[in-house]
Amino acid sequence: MAEDLESLHWRSECPISSGLDVIGDKWSLLVVRDLISHGTRTYSELLESPEGVATNVLAARLRLLASLGIIERVNPDGAARNNAYRLTKAGKSLRPVLESLARWSQNHLKELHPEMVDII
Repeated sequence: MAEDLESLHWRSECPISSGLDVIGDKWSLLVVRDLISHGTRTYSELLESPEGVATNVLAARLRLLASLGIIERVNPDGAARNNAYRLTKAGKSLRPVLESLARWSQNHLKELHPEMVDII
Protein backbone atom coordinates (compact mmCIF):
# COMPACT_ATOMS: atom_id res chain seq x y z
CA MET A 1 0.00 0.00 0.00
CA ALA A 2 2.81 2.43 0.75
CA GLU A 3 4.09 2.07 -2.80
CA ASP A 4 0.71 3.32 -4.06
CA LEU A 5 1.13 6.52 -2.06
CA GLU A 6 4.74 6.90 -3.17
CA SER A 7 3.62 6.85 -6.80
CA LEU A 8 1.38 9.91 -6.35
CA HIS A 9 2.55 12.92 -8.33
CA TRP A 10 1.39 16.29 -7.05
CA ARG A 11 1.24 18.59 -10.06
CA SER A 12 0.87 21.78 -8.01
CA GLU A 13 -0.19 23.21 -4.66
CA CYS A 14 -3.71 23.89 -5.96
CA PRO A 15 -6.34 21.93 -3.96
CA ILE A 16 -8.38 21.22 -7.11
CA SER A 17 -5.31 19.82 -8.84
CA SER A 18 -4.41 17.79 -5.74
CA GLY A 19 -7.93 16.34 -5.57
CA LEU A 20 -7.73 15.41 -9.24
CA ASP A 21 -4.33 13.81 -8.66
CA VAL A 22 -6.04 11.46 -6.20
CA ILE A 23 -9.51 10.78 -7.65
CA GLY A 24 -9.47 12.51 -11.03
CA ASP A 25 -9.13 9.45 -13.19
CA LYS A 26 -12.28 7.94 -14.65
CA TRP A 27 -12.08 4.62 -12.85
CA SER A 28 -11.58 5.90 -9.30
CA LEU A 29 -14.68 8.07 -9.51
CA LEU A 30 -16.72 5.22 -10.98
CA VAL A 31 -15.67 2.89 -8.14
CA VAL A 32 -16.74 5.55 -5.65
CA ARG A 33 -20.02 6.02 -7.59
CA ASP A 34 -20.78 2.30 -7.44
CA LEU A 35 -20.02 2.12 -3.72
CA ILE A 36 -22.20 5.18 -3.07
CA SER A 37 -25.03 3.67 -5.13
CA HIS A 38 -24.83 0.07 -3.95
CA GLY A 39 -22.99 0.08 -0.63
CA THR A 40 -20.48 -2.69 0.02
CA ARG A 41 -19.48 -4.49 -3.20
CA THR A 42 -17.24 -7.42 -4.02
CA TYR A 43 -14.46 -7.23 -6.58
CA SER A 44 -16.62 -9.26 -9.00
CA GLU A 45 -19.57 -6.93 -8.53
CA LEU A 46 -17.37 -3.90 -9.20
CA LEU A 47 -16.12 -5.58 -12.39
CA GLU A 48 -19.73 -5.70 -13.63
CA SER A 49 -19.83 -1.91 -13.97
CA PRO A 50 -21.33 -1.02 -17.38
CA GLU A 51 -18.21 0.96 -18.30
CA GLY A 52 -16.17 -2.27 -18.50
CA VAL A 53 -13.12 -1.68 -16.32
CA ALA A 54 -10.18 -4.05 -16.92
CA THR A 55 -9.27 -6.35 -14.03
CA ASN A 56 -5.76 -4.92 -13.60
CA VAL A 57 -7.06 -1.34 -13.62
CA LEU A 58 -9.74 -2.15 -11.04
CA ALA A 59 -7.23 -3.89 -8.77
CA ALA A 60 -4.86 -0.92 -8.98
CA ARG A 61 -7.62 1.62 -8.24
CA LEU A 62 -8.90 -0.40 -5.28
CA ARG A 63 -5.38 -0.53 -3.83
CA LEU A 64 -4.89 3.21 -4.33
CA LEU A 65 -8.28 4.18 -2.92
CA ALA A 66 -7.70 1.94 0.10
CA SER A 67 -4.22 3.35 0.71
CA LEU A 68 -5.70 6.87 0.61
CA GLY A 69 -8.39 5.95 3.14
CA ILE A 70 -11.26 6.48 0.69
CA ILE A 71 -12.38 2.84 0.75
CA GLU A 72 -11.70 -0.10 3.03
CA ARG A 73 -11.57 -3.81 2.37
CA VAL A 74 -14.06 -5.95 4.25
CA ASN A 75 -13.47 -9.68 4.56
CA PRO A 76 -16.23 -11.30 6.61
CA ASP A 77 -14.92 -14.89 6.51
CA GLY A 78 -11.22 -14.43 5.77
CA ALA A 79 -11.33 -16.00 2.28
CA ALA A 80 -9.57 -13.75 -0.24
CA ARG A 81 -12.16 -14.48 -2.91
CA ASN A 82 -14.79 -12.93 -0.63
CA ASN A 83 -13.09 -9.55 -0.27
CA ALA A 84 -15.54 -6.70 -0.48
CA TYR A 85 -15.07 -2.95 -0.41
CA ARG A 86 -16.96 -0.10 1.19
CA LEU A 87 -16.53 3.63 1.52
CA THR A 88 -14.91 5.15 4.57
CA LYS A 89 -16.10 8.43 6.06
CA ALA A 90 -13.72 10.22 3.67
CA GLY A 91 -15.15 8.27 0.73
CA LYS A 92 -18.74 9.00 1.75
CA SER A 93 -17.88 12.69 1.86
CA LEU A 94 -17.37 12.54 -1.93
CA ARG A 95 -21.14 12.08 -2.47
CA PRO A 96 -21.86 15.81 -2.98
CA VAL A 97 -18.92 16.07 -5.39
CA LEU A 98 -20.34 13.27 -7.55
CA GLU A 99 -23.86 14.68 -7.26
CA SER A 100 -22.59 18.06 -8.47
CA LEU A 101 -20.77 16.43 -11.38
CA ALA A 102 -23.90 14.45 -12.31
CA ARG A 103 -26.07 17.57 -12.10
CA TRP A 104 -23.61 19.52 -14.27
CA SER A 105 -23.54 16.71 -16.85
CA GLN A 106 -27.32 16.49 -16.93
CA ASN A 107 -27.62 20.27 -17.36
CA HIS A 108 -24.89 20.74 -19.98
CA LEU A 109 -24.33 17.45 -21.82
CA LYS A 110 -27.85 16.08 -22.30
CA GLU A 111 -28.07 17.39 -25.88
CA LEU A 112 -24.76 15.77 -26.80
CA HIS A 113 -25.65 12.52 -25.03
CA PRO A 114 -29.47 12.14 -25.07
CA GLU A 115 -29.28 8.55 -23.75
CA MET A 116 -27.82 9.84 -20.46
CA VAL A 117 -29.92 8.76 -17.49
CA ASP A 118 -30.92 10.94 -14.56
CA ILE A 119 -29.33 9.58 -11.39
CA ILE A 120 -30.07 12.40 -8.96
